[in-house]
Amino acid sequence: MKRIIFLTVVMVLAGYRLHAQEKTVVELWKTDSVLKTPESVLLDPYTKTIYISNIDGEPWGKDGKGSIGKIGADGKNLVVDWVKGLQAPKGMGLYKDKLYVADVDEIVVIDVKAAKIAQRIPVAGSVNLNDVTVSPTGDVYVSDSKTGEIHLLRNGVLSKYLSGLNGINGVLSTADGFYFVAKGALYKANAGEHIKLAEGMEPSTDGVVQTKSGDFIVSSWVGVVYYIKKDGSKTELLNTMERKLTSADIDFDPVNNILYVPTFFSNTVVAYQVK
Repeated sequence: MKRIIFLTVVMVLAGYRLHAQEKTVVELWKTDSVLKTPESVLLDPYTKTIYISNIDGEPWGKDGKGSIGKIGADGKNLVVDWVKGLQAPKGMGLYKDKLYVADVDEIVVIDVKAAKIAQRIPVAGSVNLNDVTVSPTGDVYVSDSKTGEIHLLRNGVLSKYLSGLNGINGVLSTADGFYFVAKGALYKANAGEHIKLAEGMEPSTDGVVQTKSGDFIVSSWVGVVYYIKKDGSKTELLNTMERKLTSADIDFDPVNNILYVPTFFSNTVVAYQVK
């Protein structure tokens, strides 16, 4: 009997520890609904600035309505139309005061200090450029969700990095590898192979970021955000589907454990403390 009681206590405590280790979020702040279909957010950890891509029109329309906004990492000093003149901007990447933006079929390069468009780089054969990531050495990668390709901009020269990726969206280049999400799964690209790290998420997987511990956070556009451990196990970190609040291309502050979520049609950005 004592053995049974002991085992029961151990199992209960183990279950408690497992539950206690699950991540949760607490809302810190939310912008007013003044943004213009915000699709992506990008934190500059050095200036404590968050850049926001405003589609402001048809999701893939070339109507000239798109813009980039910015706000402080504390949720203050929002500028909705910081840089205008884009089409339907989405993912962004930052390297040496240059902001690289996926804009339908071209990469728009913004001079951050001058707050103006410095260059437009057409991507031949592209249709729906979606997410951007920049490597620690300045290589720019941009995904095309329509063609299933990832393009690489290196030293001003464009080439195809990967092809045949059905449903590709979020991309992430880190010091320990290249990752992407497609159709509800998280992959790592390795020597031409795609290693599946996690699956079973809502198929509208959108953004992917990495935590300080090497875990991942993945958003699905429908309103679900997942926390994925290095072993591939996952839990729901945030679910706003019942409120019809979408979660597009996220970003994350790994130092302060803050998640930034653009809500697309709800025209806000929400910051959450991850605990």
